Amino acid sequence: MKKSLHVIFKPVVSLLLSLIFSLSNVSTAWAFCGFYVGGADAKLFNEASQVIIAHKDDKTILTMANDFQGAVKDFALVVPVPVSIKREQVNIGSTEIIKKLDTFSQPRLVEYNDPDPCEPPRPLFESSNRFPGAIPPPAPTLSKPRGGLGVTIEDQFKVKEYQILILSAKESDGLETWLRINGYQIPKGASEVLKPYIRQKMKFFVAKIDLKEFKKTGLTALRPLQIAYQSSKFMLPIRLGMLNAKGDQDLVAYILSPKGQVEVANYRTVKVPTGQEIPEFVKEDFGKFYKTTFQRSYEKENKKVAFLEYAWDVSNCDPCSTTPPDSDELKKAGVFWQEGSDRTFITRLHVRYSRSKFAEDLVFQETSNQDNFQGRYVMTHPFRGTMTCSAANQYRQQVSKRQEKEVQNLSQLTGWPVADLRKRVKPLIAANPIKKVDDQPFWPWAKP
Repeated sequence: MKKSLHVIFKPVVSLLLSLIFSLSNVSTAWAFCGFYVGGADAKLFNEASQVIIAHKDDKTILTMANDFQGAVKDFALVVPVPVSIKREQVNIGSTEIIKKLDTFSQPRLVEYNDPDPCEPPRPLFESSNRFPGAIPPPAPTLSKPRGGLGVTIEDQFKVKEYQILILSAKESDGLETWLRINGYQIPKGASEVLKPYIRQKMKFFVAKIDLKEFKKTGLTALRPLQIAYQSSKFMLPIRLGMLNAKGDQDLVAYILSPKGQVEVANYRTVKVPTGQEIPEFVKEDFGKFYKTTFQRSYEKENKKVAFLEYAWDVSNCDPCSTTPPDSDELKKAGVFWQEGSDRTFITRLHVRYSRSKFAEDLVFQETSNQDNFQGRYVMTHPFRGTMTCSAANQYRQQVSKRQEKEVQNLSQLTGWPVADLRKRVKPLIAANPIKKVDDQPFWPWAKP
């Protein structure tokens, strides 16, 4: 039963304890004055949960998914929710829209090419508009609440392959006991973590899989669940998911709002480093670069902040990693206000959290700030063709200075030694194209 224990209170986000999806590789798309070559998506991070939150006024539609792996029969989901949930408020979410928003908003590397310094300059705005077989066992019979447990089954229903219960409880000890009696293997200490939710009179959304219905889908991965509710509480509970956490956990939240950027109200929201020029060889493993950069920023901020990775109106982007989501895709993401002059602003927040640093659930606040922001890193290829004009020597000097600055930037972002990084730079040393350098590992720690 260890798998089941790990699933119910898996250290991701307690609201999304266990849905799978597989992210595809990012496709290249053209962008203004250059082109996008790669991104750092959520699949880079271990134990990473993803959630879409569409929010306006006091209405929220929450789409939940994470990296659950294991036997489907072991799947279980326990979600503290502000209000009781009815059947018509629960839907099967779209895996594809989670992929779409991840690709659209992920930190990115943008690639440029220097022009021939011996050629007349090209128009500045030349390319501004390109976008690039056994019968499954019957579902277990739920035990009726025993005297003194104080647990009430307020509703129960099915949504496709999911069996849903809505519970309320008077005492955390009673709820913990009830969950154990009904086959939910939970770790020690659950009662203490459940207390604040019960004290706030929150309900508990509990889901299991109907194996017979799941088999009919022909799928091998669990589909996301989508919940709609109305409450003044604009929050995401994470404490329940830390009970058996072995280390830091990652949450990527795509928050959609008609107003503007969304921030975490009870922790600082900090922008990831952006705009730095970095060496060409980073293209070989941009994912490793970004993971290291994120970890270094996380440590500098004392491991107690939410990072803003992207904020933009979804109708446009620059540079674009994929085409912006259309109205149908936004509806799948939960957007319910696409009428009149209302627009949709997306905020991508990345939170790495642990039990010692995040003692409270995440509380969000909408703002009217519609400033654009993205985690974006710039790579510029020098011109390596034949240069015979008098400007060539000056150009080589400029490139040499730029490459040194790129190395310094990379070292500051990652902590990697400058001396090792310099060895990987391909300088301009001759008037004719440089001969190809023998293939070597790009990264300073790699052994030949």
